[in-house]
Amino acid sequence: MDKNSDQKSTMVQLYPPIDPFEQRMLNVGNGHTIYVEQCGKPNGIPVIVLHGGPGAGCSPTMRRYFDPQKYRVILFDQRGCGRSRPHASVTHNTTWHLIDDIEKIRKTLRISQWCIFGGSWGATLALLYAQAYSDKVLNLILRGIFLMTKSELDWFYAGGAGKFWPNFWNRFISVIPQEEQSDLIAAYHRRLFCNNISEEIRFAQEWANWENTLASMDTMHASMSSPKGYVRAFSRLENHYFLNNGFLEFDGYILSCIHKIESIPGIIVQGRYDMICPPTSAYQLSQFWPSCKLRIIENAGHALSEPSISVALIDYMNQISEELT
Repeated sequence: MDKNSDQKSTMVQLYPPIDPFEQRMLNVGNGHTIYVEQCGKPNGIPVIVLHGGPGAGCSPTMRRYFDPQKYRVILFDQRGCGRSRPHASVTHNTTWHLIDDIEKIRKTLRISQWCIFGGSWGATLALLYAQAYSDKVLNLILRGIFLMTKSELDWFYAGGAGKFWPNFWNRFISVIPQEEQSDLIAAYHRRLFCNNISEEIRFAQEWANWENTLASMDTMHASMSSPKGYVRAFSRLENHYFLNNGFLEFDGYILSCIHKIESIPGIIVQGRYDMICPPTSAYQLSQFWPSCKLRIIENAGHALSEPSISVALIDYMNQISEELT
């Protein structure tokens, strides 16, 4: 989950924009090439940023959470989205493909160990990568925890969050015939993959609007339309992953493997009023992961751009830089 926002708050002192010192298309096999960029300090502390969705793509605004004099920042567009190609493709596109891609980036850039920074679906991917390659991870910086469980998907797509936003929920379900509303993920899947581009875009916009509505405490922009190419990739990829339960072996998989990262330090930054990824998942994770810190941010929702969430993340990245240099 997690639709990127370019909104800025004058209350938050983000670092100035950093221009990439390298941009490349990396061939990861199966007909996929992914966009990868590096910015900041070439010999600085390596940190890779994992965007949300799945399917949201990385954004230049994500560079601004890191001191450019201390961090070597790596961003990339996951398979099928952003500048990666083929666009909006779900072929050979699973969680395990993405984890392999992250490791290929590390090897290609000749990085021995790095920090992992991710929110929402990016936090899911960060945890799974760390469990697979724990010796390569210096620190985990996570926001808006999503553990890819059935209860979390039910919360968002079976009416839980809709009880707080009944008007927007009604719009989300009203485009689906009543006889199909018992499984909205499957119902939207049939329409997002109907091979009629105009219909796919129409339903992609409805899918994305529902999430965007709940992303921030400020819902002024909830009804804004996203670019057609972006929204089709975002909605198709996210739906594809959720229909397949994140391609995990069983429900609760991440917590069952948490012992693999028990010694890795990290922080969880969680908005108290996160309607997309409620705080219960962050709390559960913190109970299983003794070396992490949990920071519940009052008066904050889900988005990376929430001012108090941004402040907490920047503070922690500055703290890590002091510890590692």
